[in-house]
Amino acid sequence: MTLDTPLGTRRIASLEAAAQVYGVDLDTIPFGIRVLLEACLRHCDGHIVTVEDVRSLATYDATAVGACEIPFKPGRVVLQDFTGVPAMVDLAAMRTAIVEMTGDEAAADRVNPLVPCDLVIDHSVQVDAFGSAQAITINADKEFARNGERYTFLKWGQQAFDNFRVVPPATGIVHQVNLEYLGKVVWDDGQWLFPDSLVGTDSHTTMINGLGIVGWGVGGIEAEACMLGQPISMLIPEVVGFRLEGSLPEGCTATDLVLRVTQMLRAHGVVGKFVEFFGPGLASMPLANRATIANMAPEYGATMGFFPVDEQTLKYMRLTGRDEALIETVEQYCRKQHLWHDESARVAYTDVLELDMSTVEPALAGPKRPQDRILLSDMQPTWQRDLATTFGKGNEQETAVATAPPQVELDGKSFELEDGSVVIAAITSCTNTSNPDVMVAAGLVARKARSRSLDRKPWVKTSLAPGSKVVRDYLERAGLLDDLAAIGFDIVGYGCTTCIGNSGPLPEPIHDAIQAHDVVATSVLSGNRNFEGRISPDVKGNYLASPPLVVAYALAGTVDVNLDTDPLGTDAEGNDVYLADLWPTQDEVNQVVAASIDPSQFEREYGDVFAGSQAWRDVEAGTGAIYDWPESTYIHLPPFFEGMTGQLPGVADLSGARVLCRLGDSVTTDHISPAGAIASDGPAGQWLQRQGVALSMFNSFGSRRGNDLVMTRGTFANIRVRNELAPGTEGGWTTDLLDGQVKSIFDAAVHYAEEGVPLVVLAGKDYGMGSSRDWAAKGTYLLGVRVVIAESFERIHRSNLVGMGVVPLEFMPGETRDSLGLAGDEAFEIAWPTPMQPRQDISVGVTKTDGTQTSFMARLRADTPVEIEYLLNGGILHTVLRRMAFGVTSDAAD
Repeated sequence: MTLDTPLGTRRIASLEAAAQVYGVDLDTIPFGIRVLLEACLRHCDGHIVTVEDVRSLATYDATAVGACEIPFKPGRVVLQDFTGVPAMVDLAAMRTAIVEMTGDEAAADRVNPLVPCDLVIDHSVQVDAFGSAQAITINADKEFARNGERYTFLKWGQQAFDNFRVVPPATGIVHQVNLEYLGKVVWDDGQWLFPDSLVGTDSHTTMINGLGIVGWGVGGIEAEACMLGQPISMLIPEVVGFRLEGSLPEGCTATDLVLRVTQMLRAHGVVGKFVEFFGPGLASMPLANRATIANMAPEYGATMGFFPVDEQTLKYMRLTGRDEALIETVEQYCRKQHLWHDESARVAYTDVLELDMSTVEPALAGPKRPQDRILLSDMQPTWQRDLATTFGKGNEQETAVATAPPQVELDGKSFELEDGSVVIAAITSCTNTSNPDVMVAAGLVARKARSRSLDRKPWVKTSLAPGSKVVRDYLERAGLLDDLAAIGFDIVGYGCTTCIGNSGPLPEPIHDAIQAHDVVATSVLSGNRNFEGRISPDVKGNYLASPPLVVAYALAGTVDVNLDTDPLGTDAEGNDVYLADLWPTQDEVNQVVAASIDPSQFEREYGDVFAGSQAWRDVEAGTGAIYDWPESTYIHLPPFFEGMTGQLPGVADLSGARVLCRLGDSVTTDHISPAGAIASDGPAGQWLQRQGVALSMFNSFGSRRGNDLVMTRGTFANIRVRNELAPGTEGGWTTDLLDGQVKSIFDAAVHYAEEGVPLVVLAGKDYGMGSSRDWAAKGTYLLGVRVVIAESFERIHRSNLVGMGVVPLEFMPGETRDSLGLAGDEAFEIAWPTPMQPRQDISVGVTKTDGTQTSFMARLRADTPVEIEYLLNGGILHTVLRRMAFGVTSDAAD
């Protein structure tokens, strides 16, 4: 049917008509499922999307969601540069491969994005300089010096591929740019109107759910296939409703709210599910608060944290300068399509959780996981307990000499560095910098601290990294930028910085004292992740907090403090100054926000968003459809497609496979494929030095994801990885079972490969939790690992493993590597059944060191027929490339 709108007359895929055909009450179906239904209805062609797919969604029953697979074709793809560069490297490699496979250079054009793709460069800036007005310039200069090769490659890609745009460095964070500018809520392609939807190569893509847009993070491999027109094969999810009522009490922030929500949902268990927010509390909840909650969906484990479109959506669109004709069309379309939410909504959910927001209290989360919430009032005793238990330091020192903290000299000041000292205080991450309330609150705390002559402690590395330039504009208009700078929070760049581990080096005296005296240093950041080893190699305890609390802890200088009762410092008259003296009221915050933000700021900052700085415009780009792969330590032709033919390889049986790593619970993608600093004495650092790269130019693992030679050497190289095959070690070590030597995981993998021995990883619960990091799967594959057996997998990493042809197996319920007596020194055998079926039980043969043979059953975690096809092809990109080159599908293997 057609709809006359302010944008013109457009076709729509009518959900009302579908509901009538199937005799269902559309208003009882969760809003996120309605969006999936619209996409299937619009793309229904009887081949890729069938009538049965439409029927499955139209007859959705939240109380009885079966294992039903559907294809979903999102409208667009967003990428950040750490994951986007390797994605573009893969596409460039596919162009090289298809020419070799077909002998036809014109075939390169078959490898081309078919949906709009936007890559935002936000992961490359690092906090090298801080605490001065020059910090932003110094950091930007170093960013371009380190990343010139990557930026040249991206500029080549921008001219080589259709439907591909690059948002240059120093613009903002991808999710905030998406929220403030890229997201349309309703998409208009000139013929059709349809709900805006997307996938992104970053797990926090879910932030856009706060704007009523369906979207979530996927692995880079899966995103690449989506870019090339392939649907995402997914099981129809259960949808958990989360009812919000009341409002936040005085003194609480959106950060405190999201930490409470995260704790509740992680405890409930929502992995692989949609979460949908509803209830009377939504009517007055600002969209920025919704975006904060949606952003942290990966932390509470959900695929999405969805807020349906309502009046607050339109209010935010007007604030951010969206076109009025689009805004009016959004309301008209959503009302017509039953996608408009109000308090009369009567959706049926699989489960429902409830939260009265008036019960929320100020809190932090840490020291290692975002779901480990700590009330601010409990922070000091919790820290003291964690120091003794988590970090193994309590009263074990017996002498005053042993317990004396190191004395440090820095910038003409002398001080002691103690356990609990806050050495990093960072206002960072789109989770919070997208929210004017918490940013203004941080500025007001800084203003009041400045007026009382307080300053950050000299050992605290402070930084302010807004997610868009609009934040700078409104803080500047409010006069708060100067107040923040006065206590050390100068702007250091516009990007992710500390939240993703780009905190930069600590001052050398601080670093030396921590390492020499085993100081348990801490960080406090307004980020979304605090996994061990992520924020800084020098920092063991990491705490997530609201921006105003970040400022408070920078003033206090330690987490071993009770901010309710202990002073932050003394003023010029010698009076104690407490947090309560500095904390602004909500009325104060509201007044500053209202006076400082208007649509003109968004229109100005995004008016020419793709142009970039002069430094970006000066980057020279190559031309042509096929990349010429010049010598580079950043960009390298990966070996994934070497020797590919039209023949399906199938999944090779395992014989004599050995264990490379035996790992515990909650192993994150940071553990598997770190994003942060490259150690000079590790395999990757040694390789870079052999290529003539100076230590100062190492950059980070995240920035070098376009080079497989670096990344394979960095796999499992996180400084906090504890491989049970190398007890007593921490970092990327294992015991080579062929010679009994403890060596780097990379060196052991090379030895196994030379001897033709396939590899296995054994793990505990929640394997692969964290970032949507495709190199955690790519590196695993390139090390020679062919099977990962774990108690459970996090959603995105499981999908990425399948996408690389690595088979994920799950121990049967109640069984573990320990209960089965798997020490890790055994040999493993697997003969794969023919045909392979989704989620079938697989027999795993085990030969122990004494020759005893046994076996156990494990569940194949290829969840859909499409994923079986990916495994048979050797991976998702191999599947797509064979189709492009020869039209080959897995049917040929049956």
